[in-house]
Amino acid sequence: MLLRIRDLREDNDLKQKDIADYLICDQSLYSKYERGERPLPLEFAEKLADYYGVSVDYLLGRTNIKNPYPKKQGG
Repeated sequence: MLLRIRDLREDNDLKQKDIADYLICDQSLYSKYERGERPLPLEFAEKLADYYGVSVDYLLGRTNIKNPYPKKQGG
């Protein structure tokens, strides 16, 4: 699976530690997500998509369209 989390992080001049702190996980674990050694949890994919302002599909490499979908209104 082609994750774009490394490219997005580097494009924003962030370090792995910055994103690991945001996700409240260890930097070494986050590094494994970037290298594809561990699957990225859905909860983290959602948080990162919101953080970078992209869709989860873009984050996961399923589309080249960055724009996130509109958030669902109400419950």
